[in-house]
Amino acid sequence: MAARTHTAWLAYALLIATAMAWGANAVAGKLAVGHISPLLLTHLRWGLAALVALPFAWPHLKRDAPVIRRHAALLAAYGGVGFGGFNAALYTALNHTSTINVVIEQAAMPGVIFALNFLVLRQRTRGAQLVGFAMTVVGVAVTVSAGDPARLLGLDLNRGDALMLVAILCYGGYTAALRMKPQMHWLSFITVLCAAAWVVSMPFAAWELSGPRGLWPDLQGWAVVAFAATMPGLVAQSCFIRGTEMIGSNRAGLFINLVPIFGTLFSMLFVGEVLHGYHVVALALVLGGIGLAERCWA
Repeated sequence: MAARTHTAWLAYALLIATAMAWGANAVAGKLAVGHISPLLLTHLRWGLAALVALPFAWPHLKRDAPVIRRHAALLAAYGGVGFGGFNAALYTALNHTSTINVVIEQAAMPGVIFALNFLVLRQRTRGAQLVGFAMTVVGVAVTVSAGDPARLLGLDLNRGDALMLVAILCYGGYTAALRMKPQMHWLSFITVLCAAAWVVSMPFAAWELSGPRGLWPDLQGWAVVAFAATMPGLVAQSCFIRGTEMIGSNRAGLFINLVPIFGTLFSMLFVGEVLHGYHVVALALVLGGIGLAERCWA
């Protein structure tokens, strides 16, 4: 019992650290606006992350090579959709909506995870989890509508909020699919996924650079690339993968709901964004939802 409790608390610590880094990632993406174009940021970020991880992962990559070859398509999908697709949509969204909106909207991810686990994997979901999920959905709805339900009824959403729905589907699907992750060392796994995201994002970055919206990074742009590659990239993704292994994707996914808390605080401190009353209501719903759902597992 003590070992089980220790495992749970370690998983909680890893997942809270993940949420902090991802909250900071949204702020970094906002600071990148005007200094590097979003698809290029996604491409350079994962390329740098793969290079940093490679020396540490090399012995494990050689040992896991047969597994990597056997599951190449699945690993490419993990990296391309979960890493590349999610961040491309998120960084592009930040060109059209606020950081606070983006981080609160990420609270919809657990709902995607619950739904996919139930529909595809037939995993049972408890009533309190569904109520907690519903509370987070309402919180997201309050955010994207700016506290005005008429905007939702009229589908009056800005481009950034719509792109965040794409990002949510990408990472929610990736998290649910981690149940099918092949047995391999975590360093091998994270390095292969970073490399896959780099390869998949390459043509999109080239397309962006060839058009009027392409923007090569200046000094601040490179600083964002370096930060995004290390903290939200390598460190946070590794913590999330390990935390998911320890307590399961449904429970781990709930901790994504902490991203709005940290992201809101960071955006107020470093970007100077204003916290509105509807943001406070949304945050309360998100926190209440994660607390209610997590009590099922206590």
